[in-house]
Amino acid sequence: MRNLAVLSLHTSPLVQPGIGDSGGMNVYVRELVGALAQAGVHSTVYVRRWRDDLPEVIEVEAGFRVIHVEAGPHDLSKEQLPEVTDEFADAVGWHLRRGGDTDAIHANYWLSGVAGHRLKHELSLPLVSTFHTLARVKAETGDPEPARRIEAETEVVSCSDALLASCETELEQLVELYGAPRERVEIVPPGVDHAFFSPGDRRGARQALGLGDHPVLLFVGRIQPLKGLTIAIRCLALTDPRAVLVVVGGPSGIDGEAELRRARALVSELGLHDRVRFVPPQPHHLLSTYYRSADVCVVPSRSESFGLVALEAAACGTPVVAANVGGLTTLVQHGRTGFLVDERDPQAFAGYVSEIIADHELAEGLSRSAVARASRYTWSTTAARLRRLYADLAARSLVTCS
Repeated sequence: MRNLAVLSLHTSPLVQPGIGDSGGMNVYVRELVGALAQAGVHSTVYVRRWRDDLPEVIEVEAGFRVIHVEAGPHDLSKEQLPEVTDEFADAVGWHLRRGGDTDAIHANYWLSGVAGHRLKHELSLPLVSTFHTLARVKAETGDPEPARRIEAETEVVSCSDALLASCETELEQLVELYGAPRERVEIVPPGVDHAFFSPGDRRGARQALGLGDHPVLLFVGRIQPLKGLTIAIRCLALTDPRAVLVVVGGPSGIDGEAELRRARALVSELGLHDRVRFVPPQPHHLLSTYYRSADVCVVPSRSESFGLVALEAAACGTPVVAANVGGLTTLVQHGRTGFLVDERDPQAFAGYVSEIIADHELAEGLSRSAVARASRYTWSTTAARLRRLYADLAARSLVTCS
């Protein structure tokens, strides 16, 4: 296994997470491809050109390059991208035919999956699919997606040579909601860059960020209804009156701006102006300072296929109070590294947050256990497992459409 085509139609691994539609998937593609390059797998990430001034090719590092391909007008919204999946597949196919040495395709998100499915048949290459989020899971938690997406995901699931799940919960979702053959689903969790995300001096981190000695709650993520920022704000109002909430992220998706307005209105309604600090999206490696500054990281998402924020916080020794959903159920060990909340009830979140703030011994124990658990997740391990999988698939007969 030497050469891999990675499809990331709607967002580039080089875009800063928290801006627009960029988030955990951007981190996943960037870190995974970097680790694969170090493991000897040369990867080309194909991204739709979204700006006029982007170079065609960016050599990120040895064995890792990004190619921007033309597929529709550059200013398309994410909701319009289903219309250009064929153009994207055409452009990527041209590059792959010209190169002639690609061993496998790894598609990220359903849009890339549609393009990857077509290219698999045209070029007789194995297809590995990572969905990152699933429409039927989002629908179950109050975030419905178009039927077109559900149909496309079902087709891609049925013909992928391997499906990647970040945890057992996602595996069961693929099997139960999409009829995925269990033997084709591989649990390969993402990693975390421990060179950046590791324990550090809390006082120094707070000084760097202009925070005082008061308790600090942290929310990191795109501002959209699914991520539950308003739950974190209501949680703050029910905790220690000295506590502050730091919100790192920007509005995302068609409801992002409206959600940000709702969050700001709620801050005003609850009289929390002096206790909530909105911070624009930060370069990924700088997030570690925010994690280290916090007493608790709050993750009240309605759904999470994995929950990279929870893993990064844990790696920095910050206890996490999270919704009991998706990959968060694997990352957070209830009562050991943090707490899981069954109801999306601010009072329930506040109860656990208050417990951590008030009990120094409990907080220290959670922190130590969180760091130990996070140490198991490395990108080099993820890359090694995928390298073996790609090589195995390249030697097998391709799955045919059912």
